[in-house]
Amino acid sequence: MAIAKAERLMNLALCLLGTRRPLSKRELRESIEAYLEAGSDDSFNRMFERDKDDLRELGLVIATVENLDGEVGYLASRDSNRLPPITLDAEEAAALGLAAKVWQQARLAGAASGALQKLRAAGLPEGVDPYEPHGALEPRIPVHEAAFEPLMLACRDRRPVTFDYRKATAARPGPRHVEPWALECWRGHWYLAGWDRDRGAERVFRLSRITGKVRARSGKYTADVPDVVTVRETVAGWAGDITDRSALIRLRTGSGYPLRAKAASVRELGDGWDELEIPYGHGLDAWLVEFGPDVVVLEPAELRADVVDRLRAVAKG
Repeated sequence: MAIAKAERLMNLALCLLGTRRPLSKRELRESIEAYLEAGSDDSFNRMFERDKDDLRELGLVIATVENLDGEVGYLASRDSNRLPPITLDAEEAAALGLAAKVWQQARLAGAASGALQKLRAAGLPEGVDPYEPHGALEPRIPVHEAAFEPLMLACRDRRPVTFDYRKATAARPGPRHVEPWALECWRGHWYLAGWDRDRGAERVFRLSRITGKVRARSGKYTADVPDVVTVRETVAGWAGDITDRSALIRLRTGSGYPLRAKAASVRELGDGWDELEIPYGHGLDAWLVEFGPDVVVLEPAELRADVVDRLRAVAKG
């Protein structure tokens, strides 16, 4: 929204909220400088009707009544536009305090801090302070990625985006055209869920692997946004935390400690190798590739083939 229009809407809202009697269009035009500069009556009438509709769309309740001079008047009574009292219990206030910490390293830090100050002034439950940690450890949600803010705005405004993305098994980043749905933090990392237009499917992207700038694009979404976006569950499955099978691998002795921590059994084979049985789900092939020549997949055959294909793709890149 242009600054001039925002200022005009603010002035109109203040006039309608500040008056004790309905104001006619003539009186409003004489009270607001931008309307005096509108030129002809037709130009003013069109501008005023658009502004009135915009304010109503933003939630302002504007009553239309007949005033004493027989003209149509407009009034936004304070009773009709007053928010209900803020009532928060201790758990709700704590949740808002934690949510505000998401923005502590982003450009919205000032807005989040101001919102919490207003909540305190409105009367938080006794003994609750959202600025103080609740317990021995203070939870923090880091937001270091430059892609976070433009993606957050794109999710809010439902705007498609483009960015370069480097997969874990790719040597170089590639372009992605995405309709962003939701952002979520999981185990200290931020992820974006959305519709990948090039692949025609839902995808989850780790923000730390986005390179360069995130660019917003015009146009509407081509895919429906789900009522519930399961970012955390998708990432957990991708990371292998949701397991329904077992894999048998050989692992070089003294390496792959994260794999050893997940293993159901470990058997020494000698000659510098161990045999591990690992429960796994979707995404284990991408994880195993990260260990390079220290891992050899024995079974199942499908997993072995997936790992080999990924290694060949990296070699070609």
